[in-house]
Amino acid sequence: MENQEDKYANIDVTKVYEYTDLPDKISGRCDNCGGVKFKSSVGGGKFLRECTNCGMKKNI
Repeated sequence: MENQEDKYANIDVTKVYEYTDLPDKISGRCDNCGGVKFKSSVGGGKFLRECTNCGMKKNI
């Protein structure tokens, strides 16, 4: 089984992650850069959160 730390160490910002597969390491912060400012959009029944600093995307 994959180590939990390995999930956060190998983050690809071009990919859209699912919150159920990769929950926030620190609640309300970007897992990649630690930023707190996000751009949000809703479409297709999904809430997409994108970090304005590094561009990491996650479906919440």
